[in-house]
Amino acid sequence: MNRCSHPATGPVTKTVQWLSLGITVFAAFVTPVAAQPPGLVVSVAASVSDALEEIAGLYRAATGVTVALNVGGSNTLARQINEGAKAGLFLSADDIQMNLVEKAGRIVPGTRTRLLTNELVVVAPVTASSFTLSQLMEGRVRRLAMGEPAAVPAGVYGRLWLEHERAWSRVESKVVPFPTVRAVLAAVEAGRVDAGIVYRTDALSARVRVIARVAAADHRYLDITYPVAVIRGPSEAEARRFLQFLQGPAARTVFETRGFGTLQ
Repeated sequence: MNRCSHPATGPVTKTVQWLSLGITVFAAFVTPVAAQPPGLVVSVAASVSDALEEIAGLYRAATGVTVALNVGGSNTLARQINEGAKAGLFLSADDIQMNLVEKAGRIVPGTRTRLLTNELVVVAPVTASSFTLSQLMEGRVRRLAMGEPAAVPAGVYGRLWLEHERAWSRVESKVVPFPTVRAVLAAVEAGRVDAGIVYRTDALSARVRVIARVAAADHRYLDITYPVAVIRGPSEAEARRFLQFLQGPAARTVFETRGFGTLQ
């Protein structure tokens, strides 16, 4: 008598059913409910990062697009971009670094524009009430904080000013170089140096004492401007839209409130 075998049922079948149900439930949790809005990376000089952070919030509220800031010294940012780092827009604290990026063929032609202006100030710790500009110019300073004088824009501008005033040779050996102007400001606030050279916009929001203002009107050889440009890559379209926003009235109000001069 032939016996026919039948597929197993019972516990095995129930196990398969429970596995199928588990996979379905898991898929429901991992499947995104809605696509996330596209993002944009902006490489921005440290001295303007606070303003850009505020403007990025306004832009997200208006468009739903998140703007991520890559903050640093303009020389460092330029090198990163030329080495292929992700960036849709570059806002530099001087033309020299933007020139390097443009020479490397990384800028979208026709998008480079001068966006902002700024001025230098000499600052001292609030506890150093007796320190004066005359002491600095005479070299009677132990530690002078500056952006790296050969590379960081604020440091380059500062050295140019001191050379013009024939004081550089007296203070060069006293210079403590920093990678960003914000690091200079932090050193002055903490009292680790006698004085520092920063942008006027940075001093406005810091606990420091301004002892001298290097006004652009009195020092026309200092053309402190912030150029901005779209970087070649997949984010060009969004970067163009954000650049237009930076030139608009909402962004202009933020820049001017924080002490920058606007050129648009």
